[in-house]
Amino acid sequence: MDTDDHQHIFLFSPGNEKKVINVRATHIRRLFDILHVSLQRGDSHRARHAWAILARCKEVDWKEKWRMSLRLLDSGATLQSNSRKTEFLRTIMLQSPNQREHILSELVIHLINAGKYRDALDELELYLPSFPYHDNAPLHVYAGLICVYMAQPDDSGDQNTCFNGDMLGRAQIYFERAKSLDSDNLVAKTFLERVRVLQTRWSR
Repeated sequence: MDTDDHQHIFLFSPGNEKKVINVRATHIRRLFDILHVSLQRGDSHRARHAWAILARCKEVDWKEKWRMSLRLLDSGATLQSNSRKTEFLRTIMLQSPNQREHILSELVIHLINAGKYRDALDELELYLPSFPYHDNAPLHVYAGLICVYMAQPDDSGDQNTCFNGDMLGRAQIYFERAKSLDSDNLVAKTFLERVRVLQTRWSR
């Protein structure tokens, strides 16, 4: 029976699609519904199965929908899934030129949440010197915040331990760059002043 003769009701939209005109398109829309409903119900197995089918459909640009892949990887809170998520972000970043700044931000946030501050800073310092990352204020803010965190004294209990002056200096450079790109960036302005105070009082 011709699908144009029926009213099709879909819960979720895959985005930027045209009017449903054939059975294949209808099935794809149904799969998106199954995918989202499964995620909401916590049924990660069914969600991954639906996404595996969708990712093989020529109508679905899985690279543009990388956030969906991330969400599926997030459904398993294990060290292995965290490692897979890191590698996925690094890989998809190379394959999606138009999304690289967004993907780098996601990768940095993921590494920070995993407590891998050094790795997060390494990723930022790898890309920030080049365009277009050099003109991205939030990325410079992330780098500055990580430097401030890493500049903190250790937990040895020694009252004479000071902030690391080198890391504070690097933080200042990142915050100044962010402020020059976005003069209204409250985080950059606030932490820039804080870093200057710390450099005066505690740096070594």
